[in-house]
Amino acid sequence: MSIDQWLLPDGIGEILPAQAQGVEQLRRRLLDLYARWGYEMIMPPLLEFTESLLSGVGADLSLMTLKVTDQLSGRLMGLRADITPQAARIDAHSHVRNGVSRLCYADHIFHAKPKTPLAVRTPLQAGVELFGEAGLDADLEVISLLLASLEEIDITDVTLDLGHVGVFRALIDYAGITKTQRTALLELLQQKDVVDIQKWVSEHITDEDCAGWFNELAELRGGLEMLEHAEKQLEGAPDEVFAAIDELRATAELINTRYPNVNVYMDLSELRGYQYHTGIVFAAYAEGVADALANGGRYDHIGESFGRARPATGFGLNLTAVLPLLTLPTPAAGIYAPASPDPAQWQRISELRQQGERVVCGLSDQVPDFSELGCDRQLVLVDEQYQLIAI
Repeated sequence: MSIDQWLLPDGIGEILPAQAQGVEQLRRRLLDLYARWGYEMIMPPLLEFTESLLSGVGADLSLMTLKVTDQLSGRLMGLRADITPQAARIDAHSHVRNGVSRLCYADHIFHAKPKTPLAVRTPLQAGVELFGEAGLDADLEVISLLLASLEEIDITDVTLDLGHVGVFRALIDYAGITKTQRTALLELLQQKDVVDIQKWVSEHITDEDCAGWFNELAELRGGLEMLEHAEKQLEGAPDEVFAAIDELRATAELINTRYPNVNVYMDLSELRGYQYHTGIVFAAYAEGVADALANGGRYDHIGESFGRARPATGFGLNLTAVLPLLTLPTPAAGIYAPASPDPAQWQRISELRQQGERVVCGLSDQVPDFSELGCDRQLVLVDEQYQLIAI
């Protein structure tokens, strides 16, 4: 028999008993937190037709989606790479509300390839989606709930990275940039390659003012004071640019008030998820982890493909990435009950389990290894009564 039979595919992990109970407690704490904020839990299917799963989210998610052929219909299906499109479908058809709808989840997603060299392809993700409110209040609620999530699971030294895709959208519309040109410039901005950006701008942007705005964009990042500098550097730009900056300022000021220990950092060239995000975008980072623990933002147009365009905002928190930062609780030590047909022993075992104790029953041919069983007490018959004795 080949040893390869026991190997998992690259990027595919499993959670063993030492961690699994702690992970489930972590998941439960977050879902309980979301319920206290008024969010209702959903459990979308792991597998859907790709027409639904990829509606309105652009090419990036399509590349991350593992696809299979449905043996019943012959249609293409995909293992979800993100739960947001599923939540949008649910809001549009399965759980229709006239007013605001708040949904939450905690489940696995699947990636056709790792997002980064060390990332797993089946991360556990928790998150929320808020539908039906276009105002800044909704963005503030979702960002606040993300930070509350990190507090709930004892993640400290958090940096919140804020951006707004409205700045870039307004500038490329003003410049009349083609779709192909936009893709190239977008990639350069994400790389923060100032020299190559300036070279590209000189070759493609003839308007002097507009060229200056794009050249400045990659370097407009920092704290609240950066926004005032940005307004000066982008003077003369379309009004939508300054409306976006005002939204960033209001968001940062309120987050500083609500979560004074969080470092708020703003980047006007942060265009993560540009294909479907429409407003404020954000990510959360923590000391000791290179990649973002969570990403989110506003995505007002994703519901159009489901026939119900609703304003929406939300975030996804990568619980798999969070695990190395946590000290997971050690499972409580249990009680060992030797194999016995005595009904009185069974009654005592049942009483202990109802009290919340973990009782491991011995088997007739078993020689117990108490360290493997995780037991520190034994149920012993003493003077016709079953008592707990330390091992």
